Amino acid sequence: VAVAQGSVHGTADSLDTEDMINSLFVITPTGEVIIEKHYRGASSRVCCDVFWSEVTKATNVQEVPPIITTPKHYLCHVQRNRLIFLASVVGEVPPLLVIEFLHRVVDVFRDYFQEVSEETIKENFITVYQLIDEMMDNGFPLTTEPNVLRTMILPPTMLGRVLTASGVSNKQSVGQELPEGCLSNIPWRKKGVKYTNNEIYMDIVEEIDCIIDSNGLMVSCDVNGEILCNCKLSGVPDMTLSFANPHILDDCSFHPCVRYNRFERNKVMSFVPPDGKFKLATYRVNMDAGVSVVLPIYVKPQITFHGTSGRVSIMVGPKSNLGGRTIEDVSITIPFVKNLAGTNLTANIGAIRMDESTKTCRWDIGKVPKDRSPSLQGTVSLQPGSETPECGPTILVDFKIVMFSASGLRIDSLTLTGERYKPYKGVRFVTKAGKFQVRS
Repeated sequence: VAVAQGSVHGTADSLDTEDMINSLFVITPTGEVIIEKHYRGASSRVCCDVFWSEVTKATNVQEVPPIITTPKHYLCHVQRNRLIFLASVVGEVPPLLVIEFLHRVVDVFRDYFQEVSEETIKENFITVYQLIDEMMDNGFPLTTEPNVLRTMILPPTMLGRVLTASGVSNKQSVGQELPEGCLSNIPWRKKGVKYTNNEIYMDIVEEIDCIIDSNGLMVSCDVNGEILCNCKLSGVPDMTLSFANPHILDDCSFHPCVRYNRFERNKVMSFVPPDGKFKLATYRVNMDAGVSVVLPIYVKPQITFHGTSGRVSIMVGPKSNLGGRTIEDVSITIPFVKNLAGTNLTANIGAIRMDESTKTCRWDIGKVPKDRSPSLQGTVSLQPGSETPECGPTILVDFKIVMFSASGLRIDSLTLTGERYKPYKGVRFVTKAGKFQVRS
């Protein structure tokens, strides 16, 4: 679903004017409402209480369904950065439109504040309310392009925070002119963009979601990717991105700048890019198209229990298909049973941290060296009288590899037309772990 200034107008005509987003709430992990914005008349906070009752019923907040039906409202929510972004809707609305809008709100906050947390939102209350006021008009998504928003609402500065804390009106936080793109057929790009050095960078980031059984065999595997761009090009460039194997792309979702009909016809992404950073597309790798995903890392856990004691042995290392590339930001998370009494674990590389409240062990390895394999050894003990677990815990793995494509996606060409200069073009592949689980 594309929710942006260039795509909302066609959607609005097909929806009942009474059936759009009524209110937006931001809720902390403790249930406190820190942001409350009403677009179509005030909605009672009772809907937040109804939603929070569903959260308390669930064993894990991740298990709460994204859409909850109540007698008066439909409650749609997304969970990002330990915060809950909740929208209340009265009538029938495309649910993916609401969910995508909530994700876009989080992305805009991250673009403005670098990180999205309860603290950063409270520190920038005025900017937050200005943003969500501009992003939606009478319940309809309006201006959601970060580059356009930055011309209307300036990012917060230290001086602005001091003035706001002193009770002085900070008029410099709001742009004085309407963005030029609002009056053109390319609303995501402003006019008159000029750079001394013309360059465009692309990061193709793929995440691997997979489950590995105790024998090291792959139970399931999915690869999801996104194309992130940083454009610093003068004028109005027209870019064309083509792939050597576009048949592996499935369930593609594009930025409004991409000409969808041409992609459907030729499997080529043709677009006039926004200025600055933006997400060009997201996709899922079609595993039925003959794609063979070879995992770049191996994790061999052996966690066994005998009575009230257990032994832990985990080995981690790169596979031979990396071609000399280095695995970075490696971490292993071991969620032990709640009746764990104590641990005695040592690692030859990295640091071990134990969270006693959740009985979760986190082994931060960092960069995997090429001369030796990281290993963790030790023993654990259970509380007296505890039942012996039937199986070991499922281990969560996190990692990142630069210049490696898990799906084998290859760029054929990235060309520019409409301008006379020759830009510098940089493309980088990054493979990361999504929900990477290994059973012990």
